[in-house]
Amino acid sequence: MKKKLYILNGPNLNLLGTREPKKYGNTSLKEIENLCVNECKTFDLDLLFFQSNFEGELIEKVHQAIDDGCGIIINAGALTHTSIAILDALTMFNGPIIEIHITNVYARESFRHKSYISPVSTGIIAGLGINSYILGINAINKILEN
Repeated sequence: MKKKLYILNGPNLNLLGTREPKKYGNTSLKEIENLCVNECKTFDLDLLFFQSNFEGELIEKVHQAIDDGCGIIINAGALTHTSIAILDALTMFNGPIIEIHITNVYARESFRHKSYISPVSTGIIAGLGINSYILGINAINKILEN
């Protein structure tokens, strides 16, 4: 049975490609998903790629990952900086967690410098554009190999 990797995306990321292209680029979330599917194939990983504008739906996916996930990559968007509930859910997950951000959150507004997800993350990738997703997949694979 293949290992299942969860890639979870938070609010407003469904608008990638049109949302502030100078910050986030022109690549749509669907295009990012396709890149991730192809990258996961190279490591024989199943992928569950999910986006929601609703905190509770993201928490439900973390709960699902507790049962059948080998790792979580999460770009929680603005919920990174506000959601103790997502932190609590991630705390229950026993595999590697990679927190990612397309932009460098530390070069932005000061409220983005605080992450509730970071304390339970295995690693953090920020500011490398959509490559953050590919680097996250590679990081999860390396962790699972060890």
